[in-house]
Amino acid sequence: MSELVQKASLLKQASFDMATKSTEEKNEALLLIADALIEKTADILNANEQDMVSGRAAGFTESLLDRLQLTEARIAQIAGAVRQLTELSDPIGETVESWTTEHDLEIETIRVPLGVVGMVYEARPNVTVDAATLCLKAGNAVLLRGSTSALHSNKALVTVMKEALEASPIPTDALQLLEDTSRETASEMFKLNKYLDVLIPRGGAGLIQSVITQATVPVLETGVGNCHIFIDESAEKDMAIDIVINAKTHRPSVCNAAESLLVHENWPYQNELLNALKQADVEVHGDALLANKYDFVTLASEDDWGQEYLSMTLSAKIVKDTREAISHINQYGTKHSEAIVTENNNNANLFFRGIDAAVLYHNASTRFTDGEQFGYGAEIGISTQKLHARGPMGLNAITTVKSLVRGTGQIRS
Repeated sequence: MSELVQKASLLKQASFDMATKSTEEKNEALLLIADALIEKTADILNANEQDMVSGRAAGFTESLLDRLQLTEARIAQIAGAVRQLTELSDPIGETVESWTTEHDLEIETIRVPLGVVGMVYEARPNVTVDAATLCLKAGNAVLLRGSTSALHSNKALVTVMKEALEASPIPTDALQLLEDTSRETASEMFKLNKYLDVLIPRGGAGLIQSVITQATVPVLETGVGNCHIFIDESAEKDMAIDIVINAKTHRPSVCNAAESLLVHENWPYQNELLNALKQADVEVHGDALLANKYDFVTLASEDDWGQEYLSMTLSAKIVKDTREAISHINQYGTKHSEAIVTENNNNANLFFRGIDAAVLYHNASTRFTDGEQFGYGAEIGISTQKLHARGPMGLNAITTVKSLVRGTGQIRS
């Protein structure tokens, strides 16, 4: 029996046990995991350094290395997010709706776990803990399939978490790491309907499309982030500049960072904004109007408009009005997060109605598209699809429902 089938079989059995666990039992396990992560920080960092050495040798970009790297502060933040999960309401057993039929049948729809979640992701070892603990809190068993580039880190993190589970009421079999990271095994995993209830891919466009096109297991699709900021003609200068700089430079390697800038042709502070981007060491790929006006702006190609750079690069274009901005975003956006900076509420409302995306902002940075920032605790991903879940996916997104029908002997005539 292959590693994949063996672990998936264990997960399926564990999922039935997980569905019966109380909130108190799950929270006890999560607190043990959080404590263990802090206690074993040195071991985790040693394993992560092996991955970092391999990544540097392989010529990983700085943005990829940033995603891969763990630090003492990042581990503390990860552990803190796990503790925060214990403070959130447990969705399992929650009544979604209830009613009584004309035959006096009492029907109640409640939240229940999805069952076994298969998580497929790339070089972000923090996702290992986020996904595992979110799934456990929502009563799910979870199969983690990370990338080869983070294998040492992921193995260390899962070892720490499973050791913590041994002292808890939660079955250790409910958490499994697929150490075979070959493409062949991944393809087999995508079709493992007998054991997996859902797949959640989290990573670049290539990974996500690979899962979507190959999978027979249902997919909760997360998306890449070609996020735009539109500066309307009435935008307040300092606010607009602060939002653009924050959205682009705060952490450029993540999916909610801004990748594209649209500026109204009549906004009077174009020079100040472009110079602020230059001072922040942002490489700007602009349309002909910008490239001809600023010697530090590179002329953009068609590919730039749809690019998720994940680096200190930004595409930029001058537009004539809000409708042109909406049209551009709907053509090139990835339905992730889009922002308008304006003092005109009519234009803000038009932007909100016209853009097809999971999260829309008026006078705020796209960097807030995040489960923790939304109050969900750690997130399992940002969904850009329209069915089941959309936007930051917290606990509710990894549940489903079932109906309970209570009668007094009714039969159908």
